[in-house]
Amino acid sequence: MLNIMEVHETNQMIEQEKLDVRTITMGISLLDCAAADVDVTCDNIYRKITTYAKDLVSTGEDIERDYGIPIVNKRITVTPISLVGASCCKTSGDFVKIAHALDRAAKEVGVNLIGGYSALVSKAMTPAEELLIRSLPQALAETDVVCSSVNVGSTKTGIDMNAVELLGHIVKDIAHATADIDSYGCVKFVAFCNVPDDNPFMAGGFHGVTEGDAVINVGVSGPGVVSRALDAAKGKDFEFLCETIKRTAFKITRVGQLVAQEASRRLGVPFGIIDLSLAPTPAVGDSVGEVLEKIGIEQVGAPGTTAALAMLNDQVKKGGIMASSYVGGLSGAFIPVSEDKNMIDAAGSGCLTIEKLEAMTCVCSVGLDMIAIPGDTSAATISGIIADEAAIGMVNQKTTAVRVIPVEGKGVGEMANFGGLMGYAPIIPVNQVSCEAFVTRGGRIPAPIHSFKN
Repeated sequence: MLNIMEVHETNQMIEQEKLDVRTITMGISLLDCAAADVDVTCDNIYRKITTYAKDLVSTGEDIERDYGIPIVNKRITVTPISLVGASCCKTSGDFVKIAHALDRAAKEVGVNLIGGYSALVSKAMTPAEELLIRSLPQALAETDVVCSSVNVGSTKTGIDMNAVELLGHIVKDIAHATADIDSYGCVKFVAFCNVPDDNPFMAGGFHGVTEGDAVINVGVSGPGVVSRALDAAKGKDFEFLCETIKRTAFKITRVGQLVAQEASRRLGVPFGIIDLSLAPTPAVGDSVGEVLEKIGIEQVGAPGTTAALAMLNDQVKKGGIMASSYVGGLSGAFIPVSEDKNMIDAAGSGCLTIEKLEAMTCVCSVGLDMIAIPGDTSAATISGIIADEAAIGMVNQKTTAVRVIPVEGKGVGEMANFGGLMGYAPIIPVNQVSCEAFVTRGGRIPAPIHSFKN
């Protein structure tokens, strides 16, 4: 059982070390909203979201007040819209109507973001899924809080290279459609391999088809807490270091467990999972990069960074999984460049490159995240980046993702500003040698041999 004494134990972490619950996310199934007419579907979607989530924000605020725990975001995830709209959407414009319905509903209930304008195409695209993907530039430009994801591969199915090739062009089009705000639309889109069904973090969150009608998932944070704890580990060996990280992750996750159970009880919605990821912010002292540097790396990107990140990720999982029976989502250490002060600095100095970031994604949660690249980067190069990251996920049986922002009109060394938790980032160079002949071959990269375990 959780009790208030466990929260009192974390007061110092909250007040001095930037501990927060990053998000309470309500997942809502929209499968029963599908209708033959798109306008009816939109009405059904709006009605269900505003009914189920009407008290989500106020409940989060009440828990913040009662327990003194900052809850940064309140969010919603929904069933992948390519499934919901399959029977009624005959054009990409029809899907855009649904995006507007999601945006209106999210604003009505007051949440920060809504995820699930998504498609799952790890083997091939249906006509509806392709329409949704082609609608993304307009949908993300015309809405404010709608987030989108496309799963292009998995360990069991391989990688849909037709979707990967298309997404290179779509990312460019999203960047162009939102060029006046540093191509911000790309911040709201991520391409996945092995996407989880219960991720409370954006832009990749959606309510999986294996979930019930509604669920509460909570994402915790706390890199600042881990960083402060590591002050006591200076000069100590790896055993002491690992124990320190593991114990700290346990305490952080217990706070998330309390918030999740309280939100579930007060809203009358089943508790799903705790995502125990270390999610940074651009604020000083709230950085995964700072944690890596306290482990002993002079600056993120130096030799040893990947090993340090692998150790950190593993110890966070080991500590967190003892604190909750229902750990899920992504869970581990995030490395979103624009959201992490120390990584921003390392990218700006040239110490942290996209190639090193790719290596780091082999051992941490998610993948190439919130990376600003030159606006003139070709669609084929973006497709190649997505394919590389998907291959890492496919072969290593882990979730990987790509959220890159080709900032239209800007080049290497210039700064892109996304605001709030999304932060800011220097535009870093990308290898521009062509891979077009590879990404345009068509078809599917087959699943690896170790996928056959039936």
